[in-house]
Amino acid sequence: MSTEQLRYELLAEVGEGSFGRVYKAREIGEKQRLLAVKKLNFSLDSAKAGIPPFMIREVALLKKMGYFNHPNIVKLLDASAVPVGSTLDLTLVLEYIDQDLSTYLSKVPAPGLSRNCIKDVMQQLLRGLDFLHTNLVLHRDLKPENVLVSSRGEVKIADFGLARIHTFNIALTPGVVTLWYRAPEVLLNSVYMSSVDMWSAGCIFAELFLLRPLFKGFTEVQQLQKIFEVIGLPSEEEWPQDSPISYSESWGAPGSCTQLLPNLDPYENDLLSKCLVFSPSRRISAAKALAHQFFVKH
Repeated sequence: MSTEQLRYELLAEVGEGSFGRVYKAREIGEKQRLLAVKKLNFSLDSAKAGIPPFMIREVALLKKMGYFNHPNIVKLLDASAVPVGSTLDLTLVLEYIDQDLSTYLSKVPAPGLSRNCIKDVMQQLLRGLDFLHTNLVLHRDLKPENVLVSSRGEVKIADFGLARIHTFNIALTPGVVTLWYRAPEVLLNSVYMSSVDMWSAGCIFAELFLLRPLFKGFTEVQQLQKIFEVIGLPSEEEWPQDSPISYSESWGAPGSCTQLLPNLDPYENDLLSKCLVFSPSRRISAAKALAHQFFVKH
């Protein structure tokens, strides 16, 4: 390791990503904390020896987030890079969290999560997002596999910033990047902003009620069709002008749906519909979502 302060022993391999493996580890010393150790391996281009620039950016971002010690952001505790021949071994040490939200939801018994539990998970998720967006960080790959849930019910966003590198997936549990949580503007190859994360948060919000993904497409076109089946086809004026994909009424039925999911009360439905707005500029922000009646009503 790059520092002598943090020493650990590997206990078990818990996941595998595009560039390496993820281990559960225990800190050696007084604290005996459980750790997540991500060991990554990159080929070094002989003409550009050194740490890949994107990794410098991403580790710097993780370190910046860790400096603020936000309770809903997973903490990077250490990072080191060691050249080995023509490759670079990078090790990230993070706090260990028991499971991700996808695993957590798979264990929920019938009849599903309580309203209070859904409220608690969403509030913590939105607090983490509000913190990231305040610091001008877009997650861009928010999904249940990248949201961790501790045994004490703490919700922490993981792998933020790394989503810029779409092949770089080092989630604690094996998983593939899916289309199911991508905002329409991303699917349409249009410009995007922090509101992409709020669309993903809306998809997760729906999943907390359904215990399954709301939009489950397997191609980008199918994903858009699944979205329009639920929220209605937007008008041609709302369609992003910079998108290479043309507007067509064959995408789905025009108009907007006022009740996105059955069995939601008015506050739940209102917050969900404000997250799942087609136009990014009209989508609710994390800060405004936290002040929504869904959270403040008794």
